[in-house]
Amino acid sequence: MTLNALFSRTGWRLFAVALIATVIVYWPGLYGGWLFDDYPNIVDNHGVQPAQGDLPSLIGAALSSPASDFKRPLASLSFAANYLVAGLDPFSMKATNLVIHLLNGLLVFLLARALLQIDANDHGKQRAGNLAAFMATAWLLLPINLTSVLYVVQRMESMANLFVLMGLLGYVTGRQRMLEHPGHLGGLLLSVASLIFPTAIGTMAKETAVMLPLYAVLIEWMVFRFRAPSPGRIDRRIVVLFVVVLLVPMVTGLAWLMPRLLRPEPWATRDFTMATRLLTEMRIVVDYIGWTLLPLPHSLSFYHDDYVVSNGLLSPWTTLTSGLCLIALIFVMFWLRKRRPLVALGVALFLGCQLLTGTILPLELVYEHRNYFASFGLVLALFSVLLPADSLVEVTSVSTGGAPVATATTPANVLGSRGLVLGCLMLWWTGMTAISAYAWGEPLRLAQALADRGPGSPRAQYELGRTYIIYSHYEASSPYTQEAYAPLERAAALPKSSILPQQALIFMNSRMDLPLKNVWWDSMTTKLSTLRPGVQDESSLAALVECARSGDCALPKDKMRLAFEAAMSHSEPSPRLLSIYADYAWNVLDDHDLGERLQIRAVNGAPQESAYLITLTRMLLATHEIDDARARVSQLNKLNLGGHLSSQLKVLKQQVDAAAAASSTSL
Repeated sequence: MTLNALFSRTGWRLFAVALIATVIVYWPGLYGGWLFDDYPNIVDNHGVQPAQGDLPSLIGAALSSPASDFKRPLASLSFAANYLVAGLDPFSMKATNLVIHLLNGLLVFLLARALLQIDANDHGKQRAGNLAAFMATAWLLLPINLTSVLYVVQRMESMANLFVLMGLLGYVTGRQRMLEHPGHLGGLLLSVASLIFPTAIGTMAKETAVMLPLYAVLIEWMVFRFRAPSPGRIDRRIVVLFVVVLLVPMVTGLAWLMPRLLRPEPWATRDFTMATRLLTEMRIVVDYIGWTLLPLPHSLSFYHDDYVVSNGLLSPWTTLTSGLCLIALIFVMFWLRKRRPLVALGVALFLGCQLLTGTILPLELVYEHRNYFASFGLVLALFSVLLPADSLVEVTSVSTGGAPVATATTPANVLGSRGLVLGCLMLWWTGMTAISAYAWGEPLRLAQALADRGPGSPRAQYELGRTYIIYSHYEASSPYTQEAYAPLERAAALPKSSILPQQALIFMNSRMDLPLKNVWWDSMTTKLSTLRPGVQDESSLAALVECARSGDCALPKDKMRLAFEAAMSHSEPSPRLLSIYADYAWNVLDDHDLGERLQIRAVNGAPQESAYLITLTRMLLATHEIDDARARVSQLNKLNLGGHLSSQLKVLKQQVDAAAAASSTSL
């Protein structure tokens, strides 16, 4: 088959092959288990496990996410839908993620094709579908996007970007109509709607969807250039549109965020400041480019909690070189804006995607799934450099009359060498993704692979030890029991580790009636007193409390109290930590006064969190504080959005009425 014949088709057949290849590559990974943040968000989150699909249950599910103050209701509802169909089956959850990934691949194909056809000549337009299909294939099979598919909780990311891509496709289509049909409002209305509605819906899956207007303005700047149908004129309607949907929200958001971010509290649980975070992110963004385009097994290790923080431009020295690389990349982007707009656009989309998660917000430093959209920008830039649409023709094409019709802008031998480079890269990406998907298909295999890739990662070592514990079934005689100690103790000794390893060692030995080492308790207490407890530390304490409350763990009360006092020694303990300690004080220490006081503090710290209020109401009923309990029920009534608390409120009201009746009878 000649090159001209290969690229003469629409691209749909190539894209269909890409979908099949993606399913084949990812299929082994669907059989894997849960991992890391899957537990608090899905496995241990009973809100997304409704008994039935009625409206109150679904509203409760939508508002149950612990991952964000914005609750991400759309993603939580999708988890609840999976649960109603197949229960807590990770295969079903991962298969749903794969379907979303394939839909995103379709949108990448359509968006890339639409971008390639803008201002292209006839030959470029004919071949845009084929090049777009190759771009979509590459994006679907990029190893860096694997965690957004097989890591169940990151459906939040892939679902948010489903609406981002949908919005961008609608915007590009609308702008084309505005230029081709200047007298009709349909194109303008489509452009406006494509920015507003997908952004609003996408943010209900994850906040990263707020970046849609920024991506759209980059497309406008690089490709459409704000031009009106009349030559040489700027379309003021588009300028006003971006002032309204981008500039005003951005300024308002920064004005709201900056005073909070400049306070020490948001950074108290981190081992970096805003300044050192910005320095470190320069290296991370450059690393993302390598991890996307030329990934190596050790780089895609999933856990990056051992990433070294930059404390200065020369500490480490790669901070300065990374900063210079980014400056050079920005310069190239401006230089190519008019010469090769799609190359410049790809670079701009990649860099723009990092502005939310890679700058001033006190998020964890590194996550591969943050590049789910950014990787599209790199693919667009790479393919536009190596295989531009207007070069995908024969060197000379001859009409029936014998006259030359078209001449390629790139010689065939150059085009062939560039195609060979892309072909080798795509084979590498496919192989890497296939290897990783195979590892993700079995929990112990994955834990061992990630521990090998990240020997200095506390989380990777902890996860290996935790997996051994699961495989031991809490039997002291199991060979997996002995295997668990080494990675857990290694994780506990690593810098920047949370108390997860100590908690796992204590939990395991207590469940198996084996001795508990004092060094585990001492190191856990020291960590809690040294650094403000983070989410993982709080989850660790909650797991120990649950084990003690259920009677499965005989934990020394003095050690547990010391651990809680160390955690509480920091200013303004989190409402969650207060509630966990209240649970332990009430149910294990039998200190109802302490438990109630702690729970009241938790409620005051998070007055919109219904779970804390429900627990406090039950405590008040148990101590016969009926008037206070009735007041808390009234407070809960105000939080009963859509009736999702109605069943619990009904029980509490009955209990309050019964307690009031019993009290009056006794009088």
